[in-house]
This record gives sequence, structure tokens and C-alpha cells, in this order.
Amino acid sequence: MLQGQKSGGTALDELSSASKIESHDNLPQWFVDAQNEARKEFANEPYPSRKDEHWRFSSVKNLDGVAAFSRPANPGAASLARPTASVLSSDLSDEALAKSEALAKGDLKSALERGFPEPAGRMVFVNDQLVSCELLDESLSDRGVLFLPLEQALKLRPDLLQAHFMAQPARLGSKKFAALHKASVSAGTVLYLPPSLAVDAPFEVFHIVTSGNLALFPHTLIIADKESEVTFLDHFVSTEGQARGFACGVNDLVLRPGSKLNYISVQNWSRQFVSVQVNSTVAEEQSSAVNLSLNFGGRYSRLESVSRLAGSGSRSDMLAVSIGGADQEFDQRTLQDHLQPNTTSDLLYKNALSNNARTVFSGLIKVERGAHRTDAYQKVRNLLLSDEAEANSMPGLEILADDVRCTHGATSGQVEPEELFYLQSRGIPELKAKGLIVNGFLNEVVDRLSNKEIKAYLHEQIAHRLRD
Repeated sequence: MLQGQKSGGTALDELSSASKIESHDNLPQWFVDAQNEARKEFANEPYPSRKDEHWRFSSVKNLDGVAAFSRPANPGAASLARPTASVLSSDLSDEALAKSEALAKGDLKSALERGFPEPAGRMVFVNDQLVSCELLDESLSDRGVLFLPLEQALKLRPDLLQAHFMAQPARLGSKKFAALHKASVSAGTVLYLPPSLAVDAPFEVFHIVTSGNLALFPHTLIIADKESEVTFLDHFVSTEGQARGFACGVNDLVLRPGSKLNYISVQNWSRQFVSVQVNSTVAEEQSSAVNLSLNFGGRYSRLESVSRLAGSGSRSDMLAVSIGGADQEFDQRTLQDHLQPNTTSDLLYKNALSNNARTVFSGLIKVERGAHRTDAYQKVRNLLLSDEAEANSMPGLEILADDVRCTHGATSGQVEPEELFYLQSRGIPELKAKGLIVNGFLNEVVDRLSNKEIKAYLHEQIAHRLRD
């Protein structure tokens, strides 16, 4: 256990040093060097301050206690040798195997039962240790799909990872935490789709925490090659509702020409969790990215999302649903960066806040020089369910090209009395009526997806959270 230091001090330096993949045997030298360099970068980067524009309105004090958290024992315990996408019992350490057997019991089983009914592949991490990984459609491996834990992918496809692993800088304030993640990551997923392959069922990953006072560093790298199509579900789950902890996650989404990727995260950490998530999307020519975040848990959850429209004809949809109660805070920072002409981005974030919950949104649409005929939209809507709930929204534009169409806006309001009266007049109790209104308000975001089965699944995730 690390004691007594503020998050920017010595204790987190020790955490970054203790958190690397335990064995560097057979790992590429570039990765070892990158982790060592990241530790230096982390130590040199200043601790966040509300005086920094990227942290304006943020409750930075929530980060003060994370240095007291410790890494789970033996991170990255599974040492995988075979180039298959299926992890068998013989691939796992005794400790990881014991956790794998425990998946059929209690809260772990309950967490997994909330997963998608029939995914194409599923990977499970418990306390940052791999316990299972399988392709449910075994033919996908023969067709060139890679669905691997990070450590195995580093050994089998170092060239692929070197080109894309955290290749984009953190641009929205969390450079220090991105460096901490790079220095510390051990539990990660790599998905590669070969050209012209479309997979209908989603790939699914669970990051599950079963105890308190842990620091975790989940990572996701997805590469959709030319003309491929895939959906990915990332789950972040605490089995103990009041367990304290810290998660510092990164995902890299790479879309090559003509590809389509739906990335969906469901964040359901405990109500005492602190998390920082840094998302990066790079969309090449004629590709289409959808990044949807469902935010339910955590005491303080910061989500930074950068979408780079790097090829003509590319499109990015940035979507989020946040449901907050008690004293939860959702801190959302976004950048829609248009680098080439004829690109489109569309952001829709919706927040439903009760009690003393609060949200911060700061988003920028940036149209770079020469990125003519850009279409960019940004809309944030907040539904305040109590007088104490608070929403701060700061949308922005920076346009350096001609012939563009860009709009942005933010609204905050309460449940309309007329809507509530209409439902109550038909015999629906007030509390249930409010739930129906909130559910309808939020489901508009999920309805942006095209896959009916995934939409129905996510609607149920939202309804389940509203019933809690």
C-alpha cells in the first residue's frame, strides 16, 4: 500500500514503477523503452490544476487520494505462448485459474450475465489479471482475426502494436495520466480485423474489480483494416458497490480506409471509484467510427475523447449517456479534429442528474486549414432531476477553412410538468413516470446505432441503471 502522498507526488511515481508488465522476457525492446520513457514523462508532468483551462470546473481534489491505492498482486500473470485467439486453462497461472473457476460464482457470475448474449469473442480480466479469452466463432481466427491479450500481442505482432499503441498524444489535459498508463499497463486487449471482413456479433471485454483500494490500467487497441466492420463492447465493473479504487484507462481506435467501427463502453465502477479514461480515434478515408460511452458508476469519472478525421470522406459519431446521482461527477472533454476536406463529425452527449450530481462538458470542433466542406455538429443536453444537480457546458469552435457547416449548443432543463401530468393522468405513479421520461430522453442517443440487437441490449443497460 502506498501511503500519504498527493497524486502528483512520490507515491504515484512509485506506483508507476511497480506497475509494469512483470516479465519483460521476449517483449520487444521498443515497448520496454517506451515504458521507461513514460515513467520519466509522468514524473515531469505537472499535477492537474483548475487554473488549467483543460481542468476548468473539475473537482481535481478527487484525484488526491489515488496514490494510496496499490496494484493487484502479479499483474499480467498469464504468460501466453500460442498464436491462437483462445486461452485454455493450461495457459494460466494458478492464481488466474482459480479466478477463472470463480467466474461461475456469486457477483462475478452476475457481472458476466449482464454481458451481450452471443458475442463473437469474450475476454475477462479480474483485478487486472487475465482469466479467460476465447473466440466463440473459431473460424474467425482462420480468417485472420486477432483477438489477444496485450502481452501476447506484443510478442506475436510487435510491428502492428508499435505503429498504433498510444501513437496519439493526450491533448485534453491528461498527459500526466496517459504517461502513467503507458508506464503501468499490463491488462489490455488487442483486436485486429483483416481487410473486407465484417463481423456482426460484437467482441466483448470485461474489466472486473472484486476488492477495494486497487489501481488498474485497462487498455484497448482496435485496428479495423480496409473495408472491415466490427463492434466492440468494453465493460468496466465493480462487484462491490462501495469499494474504493482508481482506474486509468486508454483506448486506441484505428480505422483504415472504408472500415466501420462501433466502440461501446459501459462504465459501472463502484460509487467510490475514481477513473480517468483517454480515448483516441483516427479515421482514414471513407471510414466511419461510432464511439458510445454509457457512464453509470464512479465518484469522479473523467472522459477525454479525441476524434481525428484524417481522411477525406471519413465520419465520426461521438455519443455519451451519463446517469448521475448522490455526489457523482462526470467530467467530459472532447475534440472533433477535422484534418481533411469532406469530413463529418456529430457529437451528442446526454446527462441525467439527480441529488448533488454534477457534470462538466468542454468540447471543441476544430477545422484545420484546408479541411473545406466540413460538416460538424455538437450538442449537449442535461436533464436536471433536482435543484442541487449542476451542469457546466462549454462548447467551442475553431475554424481555419472555408465552406464549412459547424453548429454547437448546450441546454439544461428539468422534467416538463406537462409531460409528468400527462403520464400521471393515465394512472402512472410519479416516480415511475419520471423514470419513463428520463429513459426516453436518454434512449435517443442509443437509437443512433443501426444494429437492433445491440440497441435493445443497451436500452436494457440504461433501464437497469435507472431501476437501481
